[in-house]
Amino acid sequence: MSSQLLEISENATISPIQSQISSELADEAVILNLDSGIYYGLNEVGARIWELIQQPQSFIELYEALLEEYDVSAEACKQSLTKILLDLKNVGLVKVSDEPE
Repeated sequence: MSSQLLEISENATISPIQSQISSELADEAVILNLDSGIYYGLNEVGARIWELIQQPQSFIELYEALLEEYDVSAEACKQSLTKILLDLKNVGLVKVSDEPE
């Protein structure tokens, strides 16, 4: 098992950056990073995560919500959520804070 993906604390708060705009298209989402001018597309699950973090959420809150909504194993859910959040963080679309809000 790789612990490499477990780079976000369960108590970390996830929130979108302010300098972005987003829109839902069918079951997907499109986000424009206003700082870089780059558009990003999210699939159905990514769009659901984006919807959930419009109000800052802890990693564990997101994880539990997705486990309830999707037919996925706990480990797969945790790994996928971590990957999506790290990808969004790396392109400057979300803030991950270990400080409670």
